[in-house]
Amino acid sequence: MKIRVTPEDSGKRLDKLISEKLKEISRSLAKKLIESGKIIVNGCKAEPSYKVKEGNEIEISELPPKHKVIKPQDIPISVVFEDDDILVLDKPAGIAVHPSPGCEENTIVNLLLKRYRNLPGASPERPGIIHRLDKDTSGLIIIAKTPLAYKSLSKQFSERTVEKRYLALLLGNLPLDEGKIELPIGRDPFNRKKMKVTLGGKEAITFFRVLKRYEGFTLVEVQIKTGRTHQIRVHFSYQGYPIAGDEVYGEGKLPSLKRQFLHAYKLAFSHPCTEKKLSFTSPLPQDLRRFLRSLVSPR
Repeated sequence: MKIRVTPEDSGKRLDKLISEKLKEISRSLAKKLIESGKIIVNGCKAEPSYKVKEGNEIEISELPPKHKVIKPQDIPISVVFEDDDILVLDKPAGIAVHPSPGCEENTIVNLLLKRYRNLPGASPERPGIIHRLDKDTSGLIIIAKTPLAYKSLSKQFSERTVEKRYLALLLGNLPLDEGKIELPIGRDPFNRKKMKVTLGGKEAITFFRVLKRYEGFTLVEVQIKTGRTHQIRVHFSYQGYPIAGDEVYGEGKLPSLKRQFLHAYKLAFSHPCTEKKLSFTSPLPQDLRRFLRSLVSPR
């Protein structure tokens, strides 16, 4: 696709002009496309801040896919807390946070589009979404309902002041009663759907404390200070004690356990408007409680 700069547009920043001409491209996305060389001027790479001139020929070699229309759906999910600014949901296992290829319905986003209008977010596909849980991980998730709440909560997550605790059942007998795993996590170059511990990855910090031991299993409370994709699953799998039932990083499904044993049971953060400290907990779901009852304690 090519754009020729008119006299009216002369003097504008390149990234600003692109976002004005192509409504599906935000200014931040235009900047990324320019920096990666997918938008060039007169056949040469330019800077996002380049002031275009009349007659410049801008060539765009790659456009992002057009946004799919997401279907609003009313999905039964427990509301733990709600006011004018935030929403705290208790997400069941089996429900994704946002649509993805092959999973475009029955997500948290489908629910939000049904119940609310004009939620803030990084993109139209993720209204109100501050953080996420894996599809087969159950537990608490926060939704921002106003721009102020979105900004405040995003800052709390980035500054690591949000307390995030999980209950996880590990395969094997974890030797330590408590500890810290600090290993960088990045995308697996051989399988882009997986993450792995790698020297070139991002900082990832996981604290754990053993709650109970069973024959062949260890129940732990986990607190994460960073929020890398699949962090808990990757860290414990790397240590040799994968999450029970994890089909990607562990040994797969177990009899009478149809998903990974991972539950986000506690969230604590400051209210974005009142700054009051809020804390919420979610009981262990029935399927996970039932599986624990089937285990045998060591003699």
